[in-house]
Amino acid sequence: GDPIDYEHMTVSLRPGMKIERDAMLKKLINMQYSRNELDFKRGTFRAKGDIVEIFPSDYGESAIRVEFWGDEVEKISEINPLTGKTVASRNHIMIFPNSHYVTTSDKMEHAITTIEEEMKQQVEYFKSQGKLIEAQRIEERTNFDIEMMKETGFCQGIENYSRHISGREPGSAPYTLFDYFPKDFLLLIDESHAIIPQVRAMYNGDRARKESLVKYGFRLPSAFDNRPLKFEEFEQRINQVVFVSATPAEYEKEHSKDNIVEQIIRPTGLLDPEIEVKPIENQIDD
Repeated sequence: GDPIDYEHMTVSLRPGMKIERDAMLKKLINMQYSRNELDFKRGTFRAKGDIVEIFPSDYGESAIRVEFWGDEVEKISEINPLTGKTVASRNHIMIFPNSHYVTTSDKMEHAITTIEEEMKQQVEYFKSQGKLIEAQRIEERTNFDIEMMKETGFCQGIENYSRHISGREPGSAPYTLFDYFPKDFLLLIDESHAIIPQVRAMYNGDRARKESLVKYGFRLPSAFDNRPLKFEEFEQRINQVVFVSATPAEYEKEHSKDNIVEQIIRPTGLLDPEIEVKPIENQIDD
C-alpha cells in the first residue's frame, strides 16, 4: 500500500490528549482492527465503558489499555493480554494499521468505481470469446469483493486490487517495504549467491501463476500489478548494499568491485580446529 496513506492512518495517543472515545473506535475500525470482547488477539480491540484495550498487530506479547475521562485520554498502560495486569505505564503510543492496504474512504470509493469498470470490460471480453463460465465467475467474484470492501473496507485477496486502491498506472511498480525506508537505508543480503537469483525469478514465477487465474476468470487483469519487483526495479531501489556470501557469484563480485572484505574466521568467532596427520603404521598412540 501507499506509505503516505499508511502514515495518515496511524493513531498517536498521549495522556491528556483530547479525543472522543467513539471517534477512536471508529478510527480503529477504519484501520482494519475488529472489535472482539472474547477472543482478544492481535488486530482486535475491546471496549468497556471508558476503558479501551487494543492489541496492536505489530506488538509482541503486550496489549495497550487506554483509559478515558470524558473526551480526554487519562492514562495509557501496557498490559498482559491474558491476565489484564499492568506491565508498564506509557507516555505515548503509536498504533499502526492492521493491514498495509488501508486507505482513505475517498480513495476506496474511487477504487471501487475503477474495479467495477474493469470488471465490466473483462465480462464483455469473455462473452465475446464465448467463455460464458469465465464471464459469470469473474462477475460474481468481483461483485462479492466489492460488497465486502463497501461494508468493511476489506476483502480476502484485497492485495489483487492494490493498483486500484493506490491509484497506480497499469504496469507500474508496486509499493514495497523499500518505499517505507529512508533514502539512505543500508541493505544487507545474506547468502546473496542464492538470494539474487531468486529475486530475478520472482517476477516471472508470479506472472505465470497469475496468467492462469486471469485466463479462467478467477482474477481481473489488474491482479498482474500486484507483483514482485522486476530485477531492474529492484536494482533502482537499492541505495547501498552489502552482499554476504561464502561463495559470491559474478554479480556480487562485479558490483562490489574493490570493496571486498574476506572473513577468515567462522561467524561464531571460533577458529578452525588444528588437524594432525599421523602415520597409520603400527599402533597409533591415541
